[in-house]
Amino acid sequence: MTVWIISAILVVTLVLLITEWMPVDLTAIGIMVALMIFGILSPKEAVMGIAHPAVVTVGAMFVISKGMMRTGAVEFIGRHVIRFSRGNRYLALIIIMMTVGVASAFINNTPVVILFIPVVMTMCCEFGLSPSQFLIPVSYASILAGTCTLIGTSTNIIISDLSATSGYGPISMFELGMLGLPIALAGIGFILVSSFKLMPSLSNPTCQLQDSDHRRYLAELKIPRGSRLIDKSPAEAFVPKYPELEVLEVIRYSHIFYPMRDPVKIAADDLILVKGSLNDLVEILNHEDVELPLTEKGLSFGVGKDDTLVVELIISPQSGLLGERLLETGLMRDPDIHVMAIKRHNLHFTERQIHDVRLRNGDMLLVWCKGSRLAAMRADKDYILIEDVHEEIVLKRKSWLALGIFAGLIIAATTGLAEIMVCALAAAFLMIITGCIQMRDFYRSLQGGVLLLIAGTIALGTAMEKTGTSRVYAEAFLSLFSGASPQMVLGGIILMTSISTQILSNNATAVLIFPIAVSTAVSLGVDPRPFIIGVCFGASACFATPIGYQTNLLVYGPGGYRFTDFLKMGAPLNLFVIVASTLFIPMIWGF
Repeated sequence: MTVWIISAILVVTLVLLITEWMPVDLTAIGIMVALMIFGILSPKEAVMGIAHPAVVTVGAMFVISKGMMRTGAVEFIGRHVIRFSRGNRYLALIIIMMTVGVASAFINNTPVVILFIPVVMTMCCEFGLSPSQFLIPVSYASILAGTCTLIGTSTNIIISDLSATSGYGPISMFELGMLGLPIALAGIGFILVSSFKLMPSLSNPTCQLQDSDHRRYLAELKIPRGSRLIDKSPAEAFVPKYPELEVLEVIRYSHIFYPMRDPVKIAADDLILVKGSLNDLVEILNHEDVELPLTEKGLSFGVGKDDTLVVELIISPQSGLLGERLLETGLMRDPDIHVMAIKRHNLHFTERQIHDVRLRNGDMLLVWCKGSRLAAMRADKDYILIEDVHEEIVLKRKSWLALGIFAGLIIAATTGLAEIMVCALAAAFLMIITGCIQMRDFYRSLQGGVLLLIAGTIALGTAMEKTGTSRVYAEAFLSLFSGASPQMVLGGIILMTSISTQILSNNATAVLIFPIAVSTAVSLGVDPRPFIIGVCFGASACFATPIGYQTNLLVYGPGGYRFTDFLKMGAPLNLFVIVASTLFIPMIWGF
């Protein structure tokens, strides 16, 4: 009877995950509730997956990946792709896939693909190429590379922890690379040969929509006494570090100089009017000898009781600030709020200094503030608060620090200095205390839905193992391969895992298939290790549909793809991974 109850829970779980009638995190909670209500698991057993090492490790890796992205440690590499490719589409595809592959072998591949989508779109606009011939290859390269290391994908971490818990030992850092690397290289080679033949050549609609002035603001910088910028030419002072920053005016007491026309050197107490991006302005205020007028220097984004952040305020049509001078508004008098810059669409300022600007409908103010002020600012009817702008800030000065922390994680985990969970938690902690990532970003990066889904499916796997359901499934599966060799049965497990992961998430598939694979190996009287490795490769062999793997979904819209576009190149890749895994896993991990 218990087997039928668990089977019913499993079927309902599969239907909910496939149809997405309810959010995956709610489905995961429902699994745990059902197992407790029917008395299959005790409350402690049902929620034990939340504290499972796999869940903790995957959560920490999400934080580390966010830190790597936040500091621009990966973006620096990505941006150089455009420069090195020189418009050659084959060279560009090789560089992009190899860069994505190397990054995805060590970082969660979802943020890597998120990072490279705008890189690819920009490159295609610049060289007149079609992004639809690049984006699916980017996703596939990230998936293939994820099978090369333990931390390349969260699926590998989960299976490693399940293996250790079951008494079969964890998977070491580069153990999967013995087969994963050759498969990845062969797969990338196939993508390179077939991409321009099989992928559609669609126009890039974003090229017509690009706005060179997007997120470019006017800001005033005050030169304090003793600044290193004194006696430098204003037209050249910022060029080495900030080549896209425009210096418009130098205001010296009652006189205005125009750097492109007037021979002038920067002097103490000068006000320099500049136009630049969010990142350039934040970097200058944090690391150059300049200040914001009427406020103190040192706007930081470190860790503390009250995190600070940058937001955008859009003056609304009903605002009481319309027509007021910026200097006279409450924003300028609030000690927890500092106006950094202003932007006005398609209009010019007639005032000589920014704080003299009279606000108009649609003006955008770039503001540095304390996190505790957000609630009050959201409720204010004078402006619309845009928080997403903070996500665009890249803390470039901390990129080497983030890389050092990540390198320490790899070395410690590889040498066995500590368990992967301990290494990941330590690295995440260091990312936070060193300011590579703020606490607000820490919580946002955790992807609670994914973590809860892992916890819920772990509880279901525990119930299947405890009640013998996995053994029943294994025996039923074995009956399909009656008289077949262990290698054929292994191929069947990999095939079943790969088919399941086309419609379910790879994490859920791995957790659900793992107990069946182990029970099958035990029933055959062979070492379960090859079957455990087979689940790793099968769960990541998700190329044929856009819904089975998150990176496929990410490129689906920007590439303008149809469902069948994934079948053209994905089905052969799926078949290749299944066949290669079936043939070579027994040679490396013997029965």
